[in-house]
Amino acid sequence: MRIVLVGPPGAGKGTQATRLAEKLRVPHISTGDLFRANISRQTDLGKLAKSYMDAGNLVPDEVTIAMAKDRMEQPDAEGGFLLDGFPRNVSQAEALDELLQTEGIKLDAVLDLEVPEEEIVKRIAGRRICRKDSAHVFHVTYSPPKEEGVCDVCGGELYQRDDDSEGTVRKRLEVYHTQTEPIIGYYKAQGLVVTISSLGPVDEITQRALGALKRG
Repeated sequence: MRIVLVGPPGAGKGTQATRLAEKLRVPHISTGDLFRANISRQTDLGKLAKSYMDAGNLVPDEVTIAMAKDRMEQPDAEGGFLLDGFPRNVSQAEALDELLQTEGIKLDAVLDLEVPEEEIVKRIAGRRICRKDSAHVFHVTYSPPKEEGVCDVCGGELYQRDDDSEGTVRKRLEVYHTQTEPIIGYYKAQGLVVTISSLGPVDEITQRALGALKRG
């Protein structure tokens, strides 16, 4: 299957993308991984992307699209893929359509993970990270530490990252609504969108997604 995963920040896209790709036996292709891989390998595209990032600028669509094209042409993606974080806007969605048409293939579905906005704010703003080891993550509501502000694992101080603050989360949601959400309408016109609720246990959401994709 060839799937695009869409959803606001905090919808659990990364978690579900990994699980769904494994269940469907297709590679999980995320924009972040593409950037990191190209930059670490010092490819021409990686060097170009890094030059924009180092200058504090957004990487242009054409660079992101070229990276995605290169990744989708790898042997492991011949039978399908799951795109996470790409396309990020309608112009990227149009470019993806052109790429796929050139290859004589098309998307099977666009999976839209739906979460109420206040739940997203609660999920992200409640996150606390250990200063000693960032792999130790807690949540003030869903997985609180035994002692407030102290990591259960190593005793390190727990803190809230700047980009997890409520104000920053709401700004990220504004960007999502303005730039990325319109691709849902774009793909709905093609009859590709399958929407599911991203509320509940992780396993339950995965099964819900697999069932919806099968029906779609």
